[in-house]
Amino acid sequence: MSNFAFLQPEWSLLYEAALKAEGLANSDARTACFYTRRTLEMAVAWLYKHDKSFRLPYQDNLSALIHEPSFRQVVGDALFTKAKLIKDLGNLAVHSTRKIQPSDALTATCELFHFCYWLVRTYGQKSRPDPGQTFSPALLPKEAATQPQSPDQLQKLESKLQESDEKLSALLSDKAALNEELKALREEFAAAKKANAAQPDTHDYSEAQTRDYFIDLLPKEAGWELEEKKNFEIEVCGMPYNEGKGFVDYVLWGDDGKPLALIEAKRTKKDAKVGQQQAKLYADCLEKQYGQRPVIFCSNGYEHWLWDDVRYPPRAVQGFFKKPELELMIQRRSSRKKLADAVINTDIVGRYYQDRAVRRIGETLEVDNQRKALVVMATGAGKTRTVIALADVLMRCNWAKRILFLADRIALVNQAVKAFKSHLPDSSPVNLVTEKHTEGRVFVSTYPTMMGLIDDAFDGQRRFGVGHFDLIIIDEAHRSVYQKYRAIFEYFDSLLVGLTATPKDEIDHNTYGLFDLESGVPTDAYALDDAVSDGYLVPPKAVSVPLKFQREGIKYDDLSDDEQEQWDALEWNEDGTTPDEVDAAALNKWLFNTDTVDKVLAHLMTNGQKVAGGDRLGKTIVFAKNNAHAEFIAERFNINYPHYKGHFARVVTYKTEYAQSLIDDFSNKEKMPHIALSVDMLDTGIDVPEVVNLVFFKVVRSKTKFWQMLGRGTRLCPDLFAPGQNKEFFYLFDYCQNLEFFSQNPDHAEGSAGEPLSTRLFKARLEIIGELDKKFAAGHHAAEPISKYGDQLNEPQFRGELASFLHQQVAAMNVDNFVVRPQRKSVEKYAKAEAWQQLGNDDFSELALNLAGLPTEVVDEDEEAKRFDMLVMRTQLAILQAKPDFASLREKMQQIASALEEQDAIPAIKVQMPLIQAIAGDEWWEDVTVPMLETARKRLRALVKLIEKGKKNIVYTDFEDELGDGTTITLPEVGSGMDLAKFKLKARQFLQDHEDHVSLQRLRRNQPLTPSDLIELEKMLVAAGGSQEIISAAKEQSHGLGVFIRSLVGLDREAAVEAFSKFTSGTTATPDQIEFIDLVVQELTQNGVMEAGRLYEAPFIDICPQGPEGIFPSATVDQMVQVLAEIRLRAAA
Repeated sequence: MSNFAFLQPEWSLLYEAALKAEGLANSDARTACFYTRRTLEMAVAWLYKHDKSFRLPYQDNLSALIHEPSFRQVVGDALFTKAKLIKDLGNLAVHSTRKIQPSDALTATCELFHFCYWLVRTYGQKSRPDPGQTFSPALLPKEAATQPQSPDQLQKLESKLQESDEKLSALLSDKAALNEELKALREEFAAAKKANAAQPDTHDYSEAQTRDYFIDLLPKEAGWELEEKKNFEIEVCGMPYNEGKGFVDYVLWGDDGKPLALIEAKRTKKDAKVGQQQAKLYADCLEKQYGQRPVIFCSNGYEHWLWDDVRYPPRAVQGFFKKPELELMIQRRSSRKKLADAVINTDIVGRYYQDRAVRRIGETLEVDNQRKALVVMATGAGKTRTVIALADVLMRCNWAKRILFLADRIALVNQAVKAFKSHLPDSSPVNLVTEKHTEGRVFVSTYPTMMGLIDDAFDGQRRFGVGHFDLIIIDEAHRSVYQKYRAIFEYFDSLLVGLTATPKDEIDHNTYGLFDLESGVPTDAYALDDAVSDGYLVPPKAVSVPLKFQREGIKYDDLSDDEQEQWDALEWNEDGTTPDEVDAAALNKWLFNTDTVDKVLAHLMTNGQKVAGGDRLGKTIVFAKNNAHAEFIAERFNINYPHYKGHFARVVTYKTEYAQSLIDDFSNKEKMPHIALSVDMLDTGIDVPEVVNLVFFKVVRSKTKFWQMLGRGTRLCPDLFAPGQNKEFFYLFDYCQNLEFFSQNPDHAEGSAGEPLSTRLFKARLEIIGELDKKFAAGHHAAEPISKYGDQLNEPQFRGELASFLHQQVAAMNVDNFVVRPQRKSVEKYAKAEAWQQLGNDDFSELALNLAGLPTEVVDEDEEAKRFDMLVMRTQLAILQAKPDFASLREKMQQIASALEEQDAIPAIKVQMPLIQAIAGDEWWEDVTVPMLETARKRLRALVKLIEKGKKNIVYTDFEDELGDGTTITLPEVGSGMDLAKFKLKARQFLQDHEDHVSLQRLRRNQPLTPSDLIELEKMLVAAGGSQEIISAAKEQSHGLGVFIRSLVGLDREAAVEAFSKFTSGTTATPDQIEFIDLVVQELTQNGVMEAGRLYEAPFIDICPQGPEGIFPSATVDQMVQVLAEIRLRAAA
C-alpha cells in the first residue's frame, strides 16, 4: 500500500514518480528528495498546462513557476510553502555533496503527499481522496540494500529526464495556437474544479509544521549536517525544574565533541526572544557538563537572535554561523588579546591623529563594548592607511580574521586594494569586483557587487554567511549609502567602522544615528582645519569669480543689436519658436556660450598657480557640468592655445576611452595633460599632490560631494616650485556661487536619498486604500456616475483592485533573497489575500515600513508608464484628501493628454482619442472621481511612452559675457586652521628673534611662570601679528598659552636633561634605558611638552615593543609620567 495510491486512477505518471520517492525515503534520502522534486515539477507543469488561471512567467523552471503570483494565488500559501520546501530539498540533493538525512526525505515525501492530495482533490474527475486521509510513515518501504546515488549521477539523470519533458514555454507561448484538444481539456478540468470547490476542503495540510521546518533548513544553509540523534532534542541535567532535566531543541557540536552553539526554537507565532532565559539555563547545563559555554541562538523561523553572553547582549542576526565561525568565536574568548596593548605599526601610520583614531576605535570596541564606530578625517589625511593600521591591530589581536572594505566606486576599490597590498601584504587583499572567487583575509568591493554576491551559494551553502566577516569598513559613510545598501550591513553580523571626510558638524544627524552615536560626536575626528594647522595638508584659497551668464542666465533684452540678430537666427527647437531668455540652469547643458568658456579659461591661465619657474600652469582639475560641457571646454582651449597641440587640456570622464592612462599621465608631474576636464570621475579617489588649481564650473549642492571635490587639492607636495619651495595652498576658483552657498548655509540639509519609484508607488496605492477605507467607514461612498468611455468602476471595486495588485506584488517576493528574508513573517502574512480585506493602522505601518521597499518578481520595466501611474495616484490622493495641489496635478495630466492628442496617427492612441480629448479639456474635470482617474490611468499608461519628446537643439552662441573681480571667501571649516598655521610660522620666527626675553627664558628653562610672565608672553604674540581671535584659538588648541609657546620654541635641552637625570645619573642604567631617556629629552627639546601616551609610540617602541614597561620597573615608569605632567603644568601655569 502507498500513501500516493489516490494518484493512480487519473495521474499514473505522477504516481510512478511519487512511488519512487516514497520507496527510497528510508534507503537513499538523496535520491528520494530528487524524486519528490521531480514529482512536484511534473505536477506544477500539469497545472500550468491544464488550468488557464496560471500565468506562465518569464522562465519555465520550477523556481520561477512556483514564485509566479498566480501560482500562489490559486494553490494558497500553505501549498506554496510546501512546494518551495520540496524544491529546496531537491536542489540540495542534486547540487550539494553534503549528506541528506532520512528525516529530510521523510519531510519532502510528506509535503509532496499534501500537494498531490490537493491536486487530485481539486481537479479529480473520477475519484477523489478521502478528506480524512493522512500521511503515514509506516507505509514507507523499509530500508533496502540499494546503492545510493551521488549528486553527479542525479545531475545526469535530471538532464536526461528534462530532455524528454514537454517544454511549457513552447507549448503555451502562443495562446491562439493552443490545439483544440488542449482547449477542450482545460474546459473539462475547469468544470471539475468548480464542482470540487463546492465541497469544503477539510484536509489538514499541517501548515504550521511546514513553516517550522524552515528552522531546520537555516543551519544547513550554513553548512551544518544535522542528525536526529546527535543534534535534536538533546537532554541536559541541572535545570531548575522537571526533576532537573531539559531538552535542548538543537545543539551544534564541534569536532572535539563540545557544544559550539544551542538553538532554542520557538514556534513561528511566538517572539523569538521569549526563549532567551530558557536558552541561558540550557547553556549553563551544557557548560557544566562539557566545560565549554555554547553560543546561544533563539529563533522562531522568522527572527533570529544571537547571544554570546560572555561578551555581548543579545542582538538580531539573519541566520546561523558556520562551524569554523563558531569555533573561532569561542576560541577568541581566551585567545583574543587586548587592543590597548597592541603596538600600532609605524610603517603603516606615523601621525598622532592616525594613532589616536586607531586607539579610539579600539577603546570603543573593547572598553565601551560597542560594535560600531564613525571616524571623521579630512580627505588627504590618510583615512585608508588609518583603517589598514586598524585592520592590522585587529588581526594581530585575533579580533578579526576576515575584513570587508566597501567603497562606492571601482576606482576607489582599486585604490584600496593597492593600499592594502602595499601596507599589509599578508592580508591577501581580494578585489571582489574582478576576482569574485578568490579567497583572502581582506575583501574589497563596491556595494552593488557585494549585494550580488551574498545570495551566491555553492554545494547548497552560502559562501558569504552572516558570520563571514568580523569587520566591515565603509568608505565615505553617509546616509544615502546606508539607505540604499543597508541590507548588506544588516545581513552581516560584524563590527562596523565608517569613514567620512565630511566635517563633523556637516554630517547629517541620521548618519550619527546609524552608528548609534550622539549627533555631532563621532568616535574620532580630525578636521581639515586641524590638518592645515598641523601642516599635514594645505589650505584652499577660495576665490568666487562672478560670471554674469552663469549666475543670471542670458536675457534677449540685455544683448547688443548684433547679438540679438544672432539670437533670432538660431534654431532653438524643432517647432521654430524663439525664447525670450535662457536661464542659468540651461547654460552648459544645451546652450554653450563661447565667450563664457573663453573668459573662464583666460582667468584660469592668468591667475592660476604656475610651476616650472612660472612658465606653466600647475596641475588643474576643472569640474564640468556634463560630458558635452567638458568637450566644449577642451575645444575652446585648443582654439585659444593651439601651441599645446591638443595635449595640455584633456577630457577625463567615464565616456573617455583609456581614461586610466590619461589619469596616469595627469598624475605625472612633468607629463601632459596639465588640465583634467572631469565630470564626476575625478571628484573622488584621485590623489595627485601636484594639483594646485581646482575650478568649479558647475553647481554643487551636496556637502559630501563638495568636501570630496575640495579634497583633490589638499595634499602636500614638497619642492613643487623649486628645491625648498613647497606647495603651501591651492586655488579654488568658483564660477557658480558654490562658495557663497556653503559659507552661508552651514546647516543646509542634503535632502533625503529619493525612494525608488516602485517604493513610492507601493506606498501611494497603500495610502489610497487607507483613504478609501476611511471614506467607507464614514458612510460617504457615493454612486459612481455612468462613464461615457467604458470600464465602469466604483470605489469599492477600485479598492479591491488596488489590494489585489499589492497582494500580487507581496506574493511574488522571494524569501530566499537575503534582502527579503528578514521580513519573511510580514511577507507570508500579506501574501494571503484575506489579509488585505480589512487593514488596520498597524497593517498600514507594517506594509509601508517592512514591505514597500522590497524586491518583487512582478517587474514592470516601463518607467514612463510608472511615472504616469504616480501622477494619477497623486491626483487621486489630492481628491481624497482635498489637497490644494489638485489644480497643478490636473494641469500636468491635461498637458500629457494634449501631447497624446497630437499623435493621432498612431492607431493605439487613436482608439483612446475620445477619452484623451476629454481629459485635455475642462468639462471632464468638473465632476471627476477617483475611479474615473483610475480608468484613465489604465487606458493611457502604455501610451505615454509614445509621446514625441520635445528635443532641445544643442545651441552654440558667442554672446559677450561679463567676468567680475574675484572675491576671497573664507570657508568656516578651514579658515581658522589656515590662519593658525600661518600664525605659528610667524610667531616661531618672532620668538626666535627675541629668545633672550626673561619670560621666554623662564618658559624654556622649565621654571615656574608668574602672572606677569603670561602677560608678557601674550604681548609677544600680539607683536608677532596675532589677533585676539587667533591667540584664543591657539590657547584652546594647546590647553594653555604657555604650552602653545613652548610647542613653538621647545624646552631648553639642559632643563630637559636635568628633569630626567634621576633616571640615569648615578644609577646602573642599561644602554637601552639611557637611549630611551635620551629620546624623551630630544622630544621635549623639539616640542616643549610631551603626552605620556607618546612613550608607547615610535620611536620609543623601536627600542622595546612593550614600551617603557619593557625597559624600566613599573614604579619608574609612573615617576616618568609624573615628570612629564609637571613639565606641562609649569608651562600652563
